[in-house]
Formats: sequence, structure tokens, C-alpha cells
Amino acid sequence: MAQVFLWLYRTCRRVSGVHFHPKFSKRIQSAAAAIFVFLQLSVWLFGQQASGKLPDAPGTATISGTVLDTNGDVIEGAQVRLSSKNGRGEQTVETGSNGQFVFAGISPGAYTLTATGQGMRAYSSPGFRVEAGEFRIVSGVVLAVTATSSVTVSSDPEALAEEEVQVEIHQRVLGVLPNFYTSYDWSGAPLGPRQKFKLAFRAMTDPVAFAGAGVLAAYQHVNQVYPAYEFGFEGYAHRFGGAYANDAVGRMLSSAVFPTLFRQDPRYFYMGTGTVRQRATYAIMSAVICRGDNGKRQLNISHLLGAFSSGAASNLYYPAANRGVGLVVVNGVIETAGNVGNNLLREFLFKRLENRKDSGQ
Repeated sequence: MAQVFLWLYRTCRRVSGVHFHPKFSKRIQSAAAAIFVFLQLSVWLFGQQASGKLPDAPGTATISGTVLDTNGDVIEGAQVRLSSKNGRGEQTVETGSNGQFVFAGISPGAYTLTATGQGMRAYSSPGFRVEAGEFRIVSGVVLAVTATSSVTVSSDPEALAEEEVQVEIHQRVLGVLPNFYTSYDWSGAPLGPRQKFKLAFRAMTDPVAFAGAGVLAAYQHVNQVYPAYEFGFEGYAHRFGGAYANDAVGRMLSSAVFPTLFRQDPRYFYMGTGTVRQRATYAIMSAVICRGDNGKRQLNISHLLGAFSSGAASNLYYPAANRGVGLVVVNGVIETAGNVGNNLLREFLFKRLENRKDSGQ
């Protein structure tokens, strides 16, 4: 199957007239074959989820959430217990440094959840029911200090989403590289259309976005990618414009326009717990499986459609000799592969290297 896709890729490249440096071409071909197989697996996975079955534990559900104190700060080391209404046992986990807890492989049924922390008043949730294949996020798990009174504050979801965006636009790796699309709060409010467009515009106008386009254009210029462009400054300017347009159009479509239309969250939700294999699988699959605004996992139509739509849009500004199906396929595959790589970095590296506004982490 991979060889068939490589044949299709080479055919599209000949039709479009795109010429790449040999090393760059081999990397694209390898990435294209891997992404094709990966997308086939992802479509199969979504079909399993749509029928209420997960491949690793058919007929089970996942329950997750974040334990906070009354100031909205995460609580590490809290004990969270999940109890079944039918009395068939219970499970207990301890929250990590991000305050998150996860119960995986849960059988469908009715449950209650309690959380306790040292020197804090216990929390007990109302009864709730989970169905096969459901990814349930339990919100409002708040522990109050026993010496103080507990005050319940009802907040507007729009205001909560706005606060989340304000935190996320200050997330930078090593204080420089933007990490705007990573959320560390599994119980956070879904973004509204205003927040989705605001975050996308902030990302595409960040100085790092222009710098990244400049570096890519320099590589293309030196290796004469898109040879229809001149070699002088004008040729570099054309390559820079194309590189930036690809990023900007892709960002706006996959992170704002389509997520608004399909009601999906464009962010990556940091897992942070489990084995390396579980976390890596989650990060990779997040390129094609996202969280809907309703809190349930869905096929990431927004990003997949956005990646290949931006590839199609590139036919409007690349040289006529390089336009065609090959340009769409190459740009779409590169965009999807880049999303997989970004998710792995977000899950395993970025949190250790970034500065955050909200918690002094």
C-alpha cells in the first residue's frame, strides 16, 4: 500500500513539475508513505469509536478530570476514587503535577467520584453514567481548605474560555517559540468562535511565524525548490511569500474556520500520565482524533480538511509550472506530518522548557 502511494506521489510530482533537493525528496516520500498508512489506521480507529468500540479495550470508557483548589490552582497528590453504583469494586488514582487524573478501561455503568487532599475538605460528585467508547471529562472537582468556607462561583463559559486563551498566548518554549495550542486543563471550557479566530490570528502574526517562513524560504532558495522562481532577491521574496501563505492559510482554516463550522477544539490536550507508549500513541492519534466542543472525541475533520485545503489554495500563488495535484498532495502531507511531530513535542518536551503565565511552573 505504501509503495502504491509513493507511485502516486511520484506521478503527481512529475505532473506538477515540482523539483526537490534529493535528500528533501526522500524525506517527503518517506513521510508521505508513513502518513498514508497512518491515516488509513486512523480512519479504521474512528470507525471503531463510532460503533462504541475502542481497539485497545472494546466496550470500555475513559474518565478524566483535573483537581483544583478554590483559587483555581492544580492540586498534586490528591486521592481520587471512582466507585460503581452496583458496588462491584472501586479504583483509586493519585493526581500528578498537573492535577490530572485518568481512569481508563472503565466498564459502562453508573459511577460516583470522590477526591480528597491533605488538610482539605473532600469532594463528592453527583452520580453519572458512562457509555461504551465515551471519553467523559469530569469538571468542577474543587477541594477547599477545611479552615475556610467554601464558595461556589458560577462563571460564564465564554469568560472562562477567554481566560484560557489569555493563558495560552503566553506559553512559549524557552521563552521564544510559541506553544499557544497546548491546553493543560482537561476540564477547561470549549473555545467559542471568537476565541478560535483570536488564537489563530495571534499565531499567524507572531514574529516566530515570519521567522519560520524566512528559514524555509532560504532552504528552498539555496536548493532551487520551485525553479520557476528567480535565484536573486526577487526569487527569495516569492518563496518567502509562498511559505508564509501556506502557514497562514493552513492555520486559519484548520484552527479557526473549520473548527467553528464543525464545532471542534483546535488545541492539543496534554496527557502527561501513563506509559511512554500510551502517551506517544495518544499524541500521534491526536493529529486525526480531536475533542469536539461537546467534550467527546471525534475524527479531526478540521485539521485534515484544513491541511489539504491549504494545499489546494497554494495553487493560487505558486508558479504555474508547479501547480497541480502534486502540489496539493505534498503540502497536505507535510502539514499533517508536521502536526504529528508537534504533538509528540508537546507531550514529551515543551512543558519542561516553557514559561507559563498562570502557575509559575
